[in-house]
Order: sequence, then structure tokens, then C-alpha cells
Amino acid sequence: MQRSNAHVIVLGNEKGGSGKSTTAIHLAIHLLYAGLRVATIDADSRQHTLTTYVRNRREWARAHGLSVPHSTHFHLPQGRGDSREKNADMEFEMFRRAVAEVEKDVDYLIIDTPGFDTHLTRIAHSLADTLITPLNDSLIDLDVIARIAPDSGELLELGHYSRLVQRSRRERLAIDGRTIDWVMVRNRTSTLNSRNTRLVRTGVENVAKRVGCRVADGIAERVIFRSLFPIGMTVFDPLDEEALGGAPTMSHIGARQEYRQLLDALNLSGKRCREQGGGQSDDRILAGTV
Repeated sequence: MQRSNAHVIVLGNEKGGSGKSTTAIHLAIHLLYAGLRVATIDADSRQHTLTTYVRNRREWARAHGLSVPHSTHFHLPQGRGDSREKNADMEFEMFRRAVAEVEKDVDYLIIDTPGFDTHLTRIAHSLADTLITPLNDSLIDLDVIARIAPDSGELLELGHYSRLVQRSRRERLAIDGRTIDWVMVRNRTSTLNSRNTRLVRTGVENVAKRVGCRVADGIAERVIFRSLFPIGMTVFDPLDEEALGGAPTMSHIGARQEYRQLLDALNLSGKRCREQGGGQSDDRILAGTV
């Protein structure tokens, strides 16, 4: 695929439950509130968590008369052809059409990928200007990134996902001579200085040195996110007691501050902000011939 004019942000990790979709929606809404044009693509045709989040947001806003920004969103349905190869071709064509439809009209294109390796996952990674890999603060989750020594955190071997990113970087370099800014984000971090936490931190830092990526602190485990998903809201939205089920708490305020710090760490300030208020577009489901 040819490069998009938009700045492409890909959320990727071959481990489910790491916070890719939650990070994607918060990033999109933050950029929309900054007056930037944003499109989102849910490339996970099985789980489609980002699509559910987006639809929850539209339905809640419509039911309560809220004026909140929405991204132009694409959901890629799962191919249901006669063979795996045919399904992969169909999904790629739908993905290509989605990118082509918005690439010259938005400032940021955010792509949420599935938690497993597919042809579409690899293509999305090769398009990335910024690759964000949320990573739970756990040795189990670190395993897809690298195998580390259990006593010292020393890097023993790169995991299959790290090798996927390395291939994507080489492909990107061959396409336009540019590289991918890979940022690993430690999510659900614990306040306790446990042995597991120290090993994960050391292991991630050793991987970052080896593969040339950056490490950013992410979002702690917070109850607020369980309340926000069903209504499609984010910590950046103005929320009343009905939406939150009570008055805003320190957890809500803390989560907002953590996301702001993460966004600062991504260094996305190069795009020019437009007038306050993002675009409002309906969901778009690329049905194709499936």
C-alpha cells in the first residue's frame, strides 16, 4: 500500500486485554478536542472492541443530547469466503478502501489491530508513523515481546511480536526511507515495588535498548474505565453524576492526568490544530463482497 498523508498511529500487541482499544479511543477523542481531524479503523474483525466503544458513544450522546466529538470510524467485518486466502484478500481490500477514503482528509488515522498475527496486522504495522504497544505490567504479557532471565531481567531472546515489528520497520524503510516510532506503554502498573514489577521494568528497558524503541508509563488499573466503556465516554469528556454513577472521583482525575502524560510522551504536537471541535461522522462499515 502507498503511504497516507495522515499521521498513522497503530495500536499493536499480540496479547489481548492490554488496553489497545481503550488507548485508541482516548487518543482519538483527545485529538478531536484539540481541533484535529481524526479517523479510526477497527481492524479486529473478531472482537471489534473499538467499534463497540464508538457505537456506545454515539448512542449515549444521541440519547442524552450531548455534543461531543466523534471520529470518522470504519469497522472491517470478518471475511467469510471459501478459503483463508480469499478472506485475507477481501479484508485487505476493505482496509485499503478505508485508508484511501480518509487519508487526505484527516490529520490522524488511528488503527486498532487484533491481538494475533494476521496479514492485515502486518500491513497496518508497516503503515505506522507511530506504533503504540500497550503492555500490562506482567511477565506473562512481556513474553510476546521478549523472553527475559527470571532472576535479572536480562534479554535472552526477542519474542515473535518484536520480530514482526522489526520486519515492519524494514518494509517501511524500503518504502519511503522513514522509520516507525515504536513506543511501548506499561499499563496497569502497580504502586508496589514488587519483584515482578522490577523484572518487567528491567526487561522492557532491555528490549527497548535492543530494538530502538521508547518506553512510556501508561495507565494504572482503574475502576473508572469499567464505567466509561458502556456509555462510550472517555476521561476527556465532561461527565455528570448520571454518566459516572456518582460524583467524579480522584480515580477519574488521576486517569485523565495519566493519559495527558502519555499523550505528551508520544510527541504528536507536530500537527497543526484547527478550530476547537472535532468532526462528527457516522460509523462506516465496509461490507464489500463477503
